[in-house]
Amino acid sequence: MKYSQAKQGRIFVIRLEDGDVLHEEIEKFAGAQGIRAAALLAVGGADRGSALVVGPAEGRVKPVVPLEHILEDVHEAAAVGTLFPDDAGKPVLHMHGAFGRKDSTITGCVRTGVRVWHVLEVILIELADTAASRQPDEATGFELLQP
Repeated sequence: MKYSQAKQGRIFVIRLEDGDVLHEEIEKFAGAQGIRAAALLAVGGADRGSALVVGPAEGRVKPVVPLEHILEDVHEAAAVGTLFPDDAGKPVLHMHGAFGRKDSTITGCVRTGVRVWHVLEVILIELADTAASRQPDEATGFELLQP
């Protein structure tokens, strides 16, 4: 385990609108507001055609090949995530959510493009006084959080 401490900074209440792409809007907002790190909660709707990463194609095989799932219709959405800068200083959202319709739910990472259906409410809690960032990891091919 690796860890560090942070202090709570500003809190933002955000409403994303119909057609917005979740990770693009949050990363753009963070850059404009000078937010380096944050914890996020989101609730609302995901539109048909939204893309999720739903796991690796095979367990511990290298290189990791992500599985993608496209939502075929509108889904309810609830998600949690973190935002930290990459090695170039750009804010990067890492958020996983549950997306449900009728009696089925799929869970996945929003990184490949979740498009808002009408509204998605986001609470962003800024994390201050932290040097944590996402750094490339050769072993996994991921950008891993370095607290």
